[in-house]
Amino acid sequence: MTVERRNIFRIIRDSLFSDANREFLIFMFFLILSGVFWLSLTLNESFETEIELPLRIVNMPKDIMLTSDETDTVKITVRDKGIMLVAYKYGELKKTITYNFKNGDKGNGTGVVSASELQRIVTDRLSSSAKIVSIKPDHINYYYNTGNSKRVPVRWSGRVIPEQLYFLSHVDYSPDSVTVYASEEKLDSIRMAYTEPLNYVNFRDTLNVDCHLRKIEGVKMVPDRIKVSFHTDVLTEESIDGVPVQGINLPKGKVLRTFPAKVRVNFVTGVNVYRSLKPSDFVVVADYNEMKNHTSEKCNIYLRQSPQGVTHAALATKQVDYLLEEANE
Repeated sequence: MTVERRNIFRIIRDSLFSDANREFLIFMFFLILSGVFWLSLTLNESFETEIELPLRIVNMPKDIMLTSDETDTVKITVRDKGIMLVAYKYGELKKTITYNFKNGDKGNGTGVVSASELQRIVTDRLSSSAKIVSIKPDHINYYYNTGNSKRVPVRWSGRVIPEQLYFLSHVDYSPDSVTVYASEEKLDSIRMAYTEPLNYVNFRDTLNVDCHLRKIEGVKMVPDRIKVSFHTDVLTEESIDGVPVQGINLPKGKVLRTFPAKVRVNFVTGVNVYRSLKPSDFVVVADYNEMKNHTSEKCNIYLRQSPQGVTHAALATKQVDYLLEEANE
């Protein structure tokens, strides 16, 4: 050992075993000793705790598809010594347990892990000193079929509101439809697959959301997670001229002429939508069945159809002059 190292060692030794540090080390020793004593007493006392236990259905026949989750969660409240509760929390108990599909099969597309089976499964994982206070749920139902399915479109649900002066111009889904597996009765009642409730407000740029589909008991959706894109546009009040007035319910041989022949439509839409609009996107009609019952020189006209993305559409005028003529053969 060099002289320099011996000097360093001497300084450290003298520092550690000085009177002040010696008292501190003695204090720390008894503090740790008392902590160990307190912990041992505490771990020997009985407590209650809730533990989540994964349970998985296994050994399904090859022609069977589970339409419920393969893995469910059982929450047990157990009373035992503190040291055992620590073992339950972080030891073997936390590992997934399995239940044989055939043991609970009821033969009608459903199966059940009964309360007594859950009690037995959980008890096998506990020590003899443990006491089960409660098990939730008290039984687990599972559902299956032999491949009955259909394809349904996806739609979002919830509250999605852009900033003031903006609106949702359109919504894209990826994928735009999913395959639904369920019993024939449930398949007949399912028309759409809806997302979990979404809650987004005060945004102005395109909003992309990855979300799960809303679960339905006894129904499996593939995939069960999709991407939804909410596209926004700036609201603007606009109008379009030159929308032709069309006659409806005209008897054979009759021709309707209106003055003016084309009218204006006012509406609210997005800037990007407005740029693509044409007069032919709107349908304005005059009904012959109204004209034949009165002799007024004017007839009512109605906005029958507006394009997607247009709101609050209204005609600039509600009546026009008209003339009924015989069609030239």
